[in-house]
Amino acid sequence: MAEENSGMEEKEMSFLDHLEELRKTILKSLFGLVIGTAVSFIFVDFFVDKVLLYPAKIANFKLQNLKPFGQLMMYFQVAFVGGLILSLPLIVYQIWKFIAPALHSNEKRYVKAVVFFTTSCFLSGLLFGYYVMLPVTLKFAAGFGSISIENNFALDEYISIILSILLAAGVVFELPVMSFFLTKIGILNPRIMRKYWRHSIVVIMILAALLTPGTDPVSQILLAIPLVFLYEISIFVSKIAERKS
Repeated sequence: MAEENSGMEEKEMSFLDHLEELRKTILKSLFGLVIGTAVSFIFVDFFVDKVLLYPAKIANFKLQNLKPFGQLMMYFQVAFVGGLILSLPLIVYQIWKFIAPALHSNEKRYVKAVVFFTTSCFLSGLLFGYYVMLPVTLKFAAGFGSISIENNFALDEYISIILSILLAAGVVFELPVMSFFLTKIGILNPRIMRKYWRHSIVVIMILAALLTPGTDPVSQILLAIPLVFLYEISIFVSKIAERKS
């Protein structure tokens, strides 16, 4: 009798039910993003002056605002990215809830661990981008070229490069989490990852270039290096996921 009740509870959802759940997932994620952006906007002065502009001060960059509403748009851009970071745990949780019906009961218990490690990996990527990639990239940009030419940088270009590097590093550090997911659903396994590691290195270099558009080759190489190590970690994570399947 209990088995029948369990079967009734876990009956397959219709296509329209899936669409409704997807709609709820998107709305809840957007709501979290809006709230996170609003909270981030309260502290946007701190983020801009003490965090994003600090590397420019260290590198002796001379920034110029060349657009009438350049600083206003920059503040909104920074607040949005900050809101995305703040709402990341909620977004991951909502995505996990959406795919949970397709998982086995023993796999659903990983929800807290997945949210924790997804957020931790992304934040680790942000820290790596800020403390490792940015100083080297900005130092290269400030010191390259003729001494007869003064390097003055447009504010929007500077902020765009900073945010793209930070977000790219955050996304790249999610590779082990993606490995766990893909192994769990049967698309990936450690044997495939080992077999095609040479091809993966080429893809890694291309991915590093795509994730850092408009930046110099130095930052792309700096992003490719941790990708190689993260690929090895992902193989180990894939082994663990396969054993627990």
